[in-house]
Amino acid sequence: MSIFDHELDDIDLHEYTSKAYLDYSMYVINDRALPFLGDGLKPVQRRIVYAMRQLGLTYQAKYSKSARTVGDVIGKFHPHGENACYESMVLMAQPFSFRYPLVDGQGNWGAPDEPKSFAAQRYTESRLTREASLLYEELNQGTVEFVPNFDGTLKEPVCLPAELPFLLLNGSTGIAVGMATDVLPHNLGEVVKACVAALRNERISVSELLTELSGPDLPSGGLITTSSEELQRVYESGQGSVRCRARYERENGDIVITEVPYQSSPSRILEQIAQQMQAKRLPMVVDLRDESDHENPVRLVIVPKSNRVDVERLMSHLFATTDLERSVRLNFNVIGLDGKPRVYPLNKLIRDWLRFRKLTVRRRIFHRVEQIQRRLEIIGGLLIAYLNLEEVIRIVREEDDPKPVLIQTFTLSDLQATAILDLRIRQLSRLEEEKLNAEKNALSDELAKHQLVLNSTQRLNTLIRKELQAIAEKFGDARRTTIVADSGLAEAYADADLVSNEPVTVVLSQKGWVRVARGHGTVDPINLNYREGDDYLSSSLARMNDSCIFFDSSGRAYSSPITALPSARGQGEPLTSIFSPPAGSRFVGCVSSVISEVLVANSYGEGFRLPVSAALSQVKSGKAVVVLDDSRELITSVSIQPDCFVVLITKSGRILALQSHDIPVRQRGKGVRLIGISRKDLFSDDDALEFAISVAPQEKVAITAGQRTMTMTSKKIAEYVGKRGNLGKRLPRGYTKVSKVRLV
Repeated sequence: MSIFDHELDDIDLHEYTSKAYLDYSMYVINDRALPFLGDGLKPVQRRIVYAMRQLGLTYQAKYSKSARTVGDVIGKFHPHGENACYESMVLMAQPFSFRYPLVDGQGNWGAPDEPKSFAAQRYTESRLTREASLLYEELNQGTVEFVPNFDGTLKEPVCLPAELPFLLLNGSTGIAVGMATDVLPHNLGEVVKACVAALRNERISVSELLTELSGPDLPSGGLITTSSEELQRVYESGQGSVRCRARYERENGDIVITEVPYQSSPSRILEQIAQQMQAKRLPMVVDLRDESDHENPVRLVIVPKSNRVDVERLMSHLFATTDLERSVRLNFNVIGLDGKPRVYPLNKLIRDWLRFRKLTVRRRIFHRVEQIQRRLEIIGGLLIAYLNLEEVIRIVREEDDPKPVLIQTFTLSDLQATAILDLRIRQLSRLEEEKLNAEKNALSDELAKHQLVLNSTQRLNTLIRKELQAIAEKFGDARRTTIVADSGLAEAYADADLVSNEPVTVVLSQKGWVRVARGHGTVDPINLNYREGDDYLSSSLARMNDSCIFFDSSGRAYSSPITALPSARGQGEPLTSIFSPPAGSRFVGCVSSVISEVLVANSYGEGFRLPVSAALSQVKSGKAVVVLDDSRELITSVSIQPDCFVVLITKSGRILALQSHDIPVRQRGKGVRLIGISRKDLFSDDDALEFAISVAPQEKVAITAGQRTMTMTSKKIAEYVGKRGNLGKRLPRGYTKVSKVRLV
């Protein structure tokens, strides 16, 4: 008979694939990826703990090869890949992964930098930790159900009778089909306090719980910078994220990072900082070292350039741009007591775990009550035997089958008759009878207490509370992670912040070539080396993190960060490679963005004081700030200070000095008449405004004509002060053809 002779069922392909995928999904969810709320473990973790307990690898035992444990787990309970099983075991042993590790390992079990750098299972040894005993101590006390293993040859527990909510203590991560879980670790003492509070008030809110449980307590320590309001929202919804930040301290001027965020790699953090240093994004940092060792698992040293570096601002930038601060997901999506996955708020999760604990404790007490009742039954039979010792001995000696005779004669149960027959001769002494009476009284008292607990919810709650508090006293420890809700958001450096504020001099040539020389008093811009046919035109004192504003003859203003300008090591670059001025225009001056006002004047003697803020522009084509009519062109732009003289010199040799406050301020426009220029002279090219310079009271101005130079003090300049719009006075003989005007 071939297989084709059998009857086949016709099933719709869509129906079959849907059912198959659903079965697979439920298997992944329940048997692989998501933890159970009761003991907080995934199936493979539960089986590892159970197998090690069966092997006797408790915290009091000697270490055993990990390969022995993995072999028992996959051979008896978890028929999957041994590498996956061993990786789960490694995770349970890593103190930087589990807040309270369940496996105590010897050998290489990985490091925070490389969690998967652990040695092979044949090289490592392991046993369970003290904390793991809280999972299995009550295992043989009738607390949980046992089911057949995968091949039906052994029994394994459905879950472990956890005495604490390990789901909150160690957290859990897992990806199932269409869902995932991310539970962060918490502090044992705080979790116990939260459970006790929930025992006293079954309707406790999340906000009330958070007075006892302040937030996650991560194995790696560090800081949590999430606000208390946001933490409450996360715990109320069961989903969200928490910001974790590294902890650092100052040591001899250096910054020493001692704790990094949860699941962050110190070597990765060093790499991120080093990349920024190579990219010139951290000019205030001169060195970076990793001094981590066995005593200091995390010790990253950042060396600032000087003591003047703002360390808090620097760390804020690193928090924003590296893994020194990162957000960690929190998602309380776990398998509930009904075997179904769901997302729990914190109060519901603790409340359901307490239901699990109450059920476990009741089953434990029931189991003990059954043991006591069985023992009391045996003691009752033994006491009857002691009261009728001679008759019992006679029956045992004379009867072929004494058991039914004993049962009938003394109205005993089968259990009592068996116990009497199992007595040894030396147990027939009077002393043994007294011991039985004492044991009977003690067991009766214990039974009465257990009955009181079983019949009273309040007594049961009190028992659980005392047990939880006793565990907290024995296993509790201090928090590692500090909640710092008012630390503020991390902020990366802006481009301007990364530029040093060293003094520089921006130099502009007559043909529009620009360069930046370092320093103020050390630079003589006039005597710099210029291209053939070119010469000095204008300069401005600034700092490297400032901007510089350039003006052209068409009345447009252009601005650029000084960092974008070429250095003075060469002869600079033409401004036309940076900006796009109109054809035929030429650059006439430059000023620093740190000054407040600049004097702009055209060839017709018109001008005004322009606020520098009004001249800033982000486009290559610049910004029109001066309106020019006819053949006028902008001839100068100079910085102007309050209470200074503005010296104006025409092409024909006339000079006029104005008080700066006599010149109006405009945001844009043509301006007012500063010095009189004859229209006839202008069109005949006989006269025009040629120089304008601002002179402070303590400064001097040098006027050069040919080979002659005349230096004028403020007192001398005062002789040429006149009203705005006047023609001014003639310069002394020999200075009618001025070629250069500069401050000295």
